[in-house]
Amino acid sequence: MKRTKRKFSAAFKAKVALEAIKERETMSELAKHFELHPNMIAKWKQEFLERSTEIFEKPAPEVIKEEETDKLFAKIGQLEVENDFLKKSLHKAGL
Repeated sequence: MKRTKRKFSAAFKAKVALEAIKERETMSELAKHFELHPNMIAKWKQEFLERSTEIFEKPAPEVIKEEETDKLFAKIGQLEVENDFLKKSLHKAGL
């Protein structure tokens, strides 16, 4: 019988890597607990440590949301002004 390749989510990989970084359990204990090979855990731990600086290089999602929200509110204000102008113009024209 053919065994399918297991795929792990990023959240699961991060959880395993953080447990490995804490070093509260040995690599073999973690492997048994998460049902993984110790080499896989070591690989994820190394990748986590190498790429951890990327987290702080990108702007926080909250900052991005604030900028998008400000742009949307500005657009809403502009559309309201245009709508009021068109309503007045139609009223003056008698339509």
